[in-house]
Amino acid sequence: MKIMPQSHSTAFIVLFYFPAATAIYVFKMIVENITTMRGFLLMGFSDNRELQILRALLFLVTYLLGSAGNVIIITITTLDPQLQSPMYYFLKHLSILDLSSLSVTVPQYVDSCLTQSGYISYGQCMLQIFFFTAFAWGELAILTVMSYDRYVAICLPLHYEVIMSPRKCTWAVAAVWLSGGISGTLYITGTLFIRFCGDKIIHQFFCDIPQLLKLSCSNDHLVIMDMVSFLTAVSFACFTGIVISYVHIFSTVLRMPSAESRSKVFSTCLPHLFVVSLFLSKGAFSYLNLTSDSSTALEFLLSIFYTVLPPTLNPVIYSLRNETIKNVVRKLLLSTKFTVRVIFSCCF
Repeated sequence: MKIMPQSHSTAFIVLFYFPAATAIYVFKMIVENITTMRGFLLMGFSDNRELQILRALLFLVTYLLGSAGNVIIITITTLDPQLQSPMYYFLKHLSILDLSSLSVTVPQYVDSCLTQSGYISYGQCMLQIFFFTAFAWGELAILTVMSYDRYVAICLPLHYEVIMSPRKCTWAVAAVWLSGGISGTLYITGTLFIRFCGDKIIHQFFCDIPQLLKLSCSNDHLVIMDMVSFLTAVSFACFTGIVISYVHIFSTVLRMPSAESRSKVFSTCLPHLFVVSLFLSKGAFSYLNLTSDSSTALEFLLSIFYTVLPPTLNPVIYSLRNETIKNVVRKLLLSTKFTVRVIFSCCF
């Protein structure tokens, strides 16, 4: 038997085994990089380029309209002397929350569609969860405060200025923002305990908690489920407070002898009631169906209804039946002096 020379044997080993070992090593590193990737892939958009551009344009137009509406509400409730009551003070903060909530999710999605990159880093995803949750729960809190304000104004009009004094209104708004921050912190704390298994693909256009729970390993989601249970109890208390307020409001309104007075009350209460219903319905879908296995297309469609539409429609809803706001908006558009004052205040 002829023995291969040592040099030839070494060359054979290098030429045969080294490429195989290199390929195995490279494949191992690729798998390792994928499994340890500190980020997620958002798949809430189509592979069709034309459809991506269409969705980006639709979301961009919606964002611009919603932002413009909320900025107008913020501006007129800040500058116009007619809109300095507690009701409009709370409406201003609702618009700030709506504008902030829109800015958390929509620009990221528009950028993903235009660049054809759905990647979002782990840090960006956590920040998105924190701010979206904080603004959503802040909105629930401000809607609860607004319902109480309407209850005091209609059912206890003689005590309104004492109960809803400027100092108490300031404390109420501070509590609203604080509650939002606490809620966001609780959610982000629970999310940090989650270990993610398999492909880190989120079938949504933003980092949504239900989608993240579907990626969790074993029972890691139990921590955040405890947070959800606690905050659900708090939201139920807010909902109960809103219902009690409106039961008293409508019982008082129906006893009013003047049709004009009833119409005036309904013009301020019905928009708020519609916004509350819209918000609570989207909240019920978002937080009570955390483990839902509904289709991706259905989840994407419904997520638009509870993330994009309410902040966009709120300024329109509050303006349609409120004559005071409509008159101030007309003055904003027609009065040169008021417009110059708005521009000057915004620039300086």
